[in-house]
Amino acid sequence: MRLNKFLSQAGIASRRESDNLIKNAMVTVNGVLETNPAYQVKSKDEVFFDDQRIKFETKTRIIAFNKPEGYITTMKDPHHRKTVIDLIHTDERLFPIGRLDKDTTGLLLLTNDGQLANKLMHPRNQIPRIYKLQIDKVFQSWEIKRMASKVYIGQKEWGKADVVDQKKIKGRVTVHLRLFHGKKREVRRIIFRMKRKLFSLERVQYGSIELGDIPLGKWRDLSNKELKSLNSL
Repeated sequence: MRLNKFLSQAGIASRRESDNLIKNAMVTVNGVLETNPAYQVKSKDEVFFDDQRIKFETKTRIIAFNKPEGYITTMKDPHHRKTVIDLIHTDERLFPIGRLDKDTTGLLLLTNDGQLANKLMHPRNQIPRIYKLQIDKVFQSWEIKRMASKVYIGQKEWGKADVVDQKKIKGRVTVHLRLFHGKKREVRRIIFRMKRKLFSLERVQYGSIELGDIPLGKWRDLSNKELKSLNSL
């Protein structure tokens, strides 16, 4: 297997980004810097990136994690902020499928399968994500139609969201939104443009996987049935 593909399938980066990492002398093979993305990785080779040995996992593993507020979605933070990896204690190297921003809670999937992760994150595959929000006012019918069409969210980008349901309880409105693209802070940017005050934001579903009753800060392995459902998307 080519070195760039090896890194990509191990979840380090995309194939193109892996090319750059290799060419920039950030990868060693058997203790020697390797700058050729086409290097053929052999079964006995020891590949290191960022001082960590990279092993290609043959058995796919995905966990569902209930992310608390105040943690960032990254493997390592140069500013020493709290990361989701700090709460996931496993000997296996797992990396996030997509991101949740620091102030957002809820379902985050992590895996050892880079190819599957790229598939689930790629915009062209239109994988639905459902978010539960608390806001100050209900959406009117014309606003619901506008969000389902497109909303300008700044930085030359447009956002889209389907209102699944909304219910007013004790002066606040609980809304479920369905999105398909996952642009950076897309939900927050849509809510801002729709002139609503956002009190809380939680992701409750990614594709066919639901958050369910996983306690905050805890995680569980997906079942074989759930793994098959993600692979079929």
